Amino acid sequence: MERVIQSLYFSIGSQVSINKITNTLKSAEYSSSNKTVDRHLGGILNSLLMYEAKRYDICGRQLLNSQSKYYGVDMGIRSILLPDHQEDFGHIIENIVYLELLRRNKAVYVGESSKYEVDFVGISDMKELSYYQVALTTMDEKVLKRELRSLEQIRDSYPKYLLTLDTINRTANYNGIQKLNLIDWLLS
Repeated sequence: MERVIQSLYFSIGSQVSINKITNTLKSAEYSSSNKTVDRHLGGILNSLLMYEAKRYDICGRQLLNSQSKYYGVDMGIRSILLPDHQEDFGHIIENIVYLELLRRNKAVYVGESSKYEVDFVGISDMKELSYYQVALTTMDEKVLKRELRSLEQIRDSYPKYLLTLDTINRTANYNGIQKLNLIDWLLS
């Protein structure tokens, strides 16, 4: 179970399947099966060590059953399990945003929009949606374009946010996509 937890913390921000975890364990020469990994995963989620973010089809407004993402309840556990990954700030802030969105919304999903992924779709108690992209920085024009691309594909009128740690140009509006400084957003 510890190896499964370690694998999930290593994969924060990435789509994961039971088969992928099983293969990772087998490549590290641990005997495992999909059934065993599935039971371990259920125990991890039930014990609230991690949360599962299922995929949500933005166009069809429905849940998808394949490859969820998993986020840790405590990044201190990640520091203990993965001491070599202390500088992985992009995945760390993505995990922080997920936890804050859980606190603010009824449900949080990973969005799928045609050929692009949206980091998070928050659904409020009133069934209102909001979309979020998370990036460490968008000071590089290529990174900014990549992060905006998935939000630009969404054709509804729900709010769209780009959260970064940028201190220069902390707020901006890109055709209705609101860029916000992550720390300011967390404090609001």
